[in-house]
Amino acid sequence: MLRLYHVLLGGVLLVLLPLGIKVVSPRLSRTNGMPEQPHTSSLAPKSNQGNIWKSILEQTNSPPGWQVAACDGNAPLMCVSANGKHLGTVEIGVYPLDKQQNFQNLLRQAGIEPGKNIDYQNPQYKTQVSTALNAWVNDYYTFLSKQRQGSYGNRIGFSTHPPQPAQIGKIQGLSYGFTGLKVQGGVQEHHLGYVAFDGKNLYMIRTAFNPSLKTGKFDKLENLAIFEPYLRAIAANLRLP
Repeated sequence: MLRLYHVLLGGVLLVLLPLGIKVVSPRLSRTNGMPEQPHTSSLAPKSNQGNIWKSILEQTNSPPGWQVAACDGNAPLMCVSANGKHLGTVEIGVYPLDKQQNFQNLLRQAGIEPGKNIDYQNPQYKTQVSTALNAWVNDYYTFLSKQRQGSYGNRIGFSTHPPQPAQIGKIQGLSYGFTGLKVQGGVQEHHLGYVAFDGKNLYMIRTAFNPSLKTGKFDKLENLAIFEPYLRAIAANLRLP
């Protein structure tokens, strides 16, 4: 069943790949396992004592027989396992707005002055924040496309996923992702992410199937595919600060 899903997933993604975009070697951050972002110099995460997942996990939805919990140690990782066997990890980053010059500019372009209180009960604010987050995701996709262009030649195709509204705790955010498919068959990388803004911080949740990553990844694509809808439910129930 899982192998069949893997084949079907690869086939569907291959059909959806934009013809003009190719993947290049994934230059991923080796320091924390997260993909490099545009304007990396301004994306230093907030320093936290301990693993933030320990304080924000509210409901840990998971497939039958699977376990989800904050990983041991101080790294911001959530561990996913089944019957005592490690399956993967999910990373979270918290990025203070005062260090995000690029996102501040995106907020201004959307009509929000950085530092102003965000009223998520106001439809106007929700629309403006969504506009800024969409612009952030599109900037990230542009960054990724340029980063990957060339190194893989014609062997791998690169496709981004349209950002979709997603509930992150009590605030509205976006889900996004991208996939690299081998032309001769198989998935090279498949990334899932969530981003949200609470008026003071950007929250980024990420995981992937990508053998080159050290953390924030699943070892098997089929396990990531199974866990994806559960991760969305977990994100929706987070107890953010």
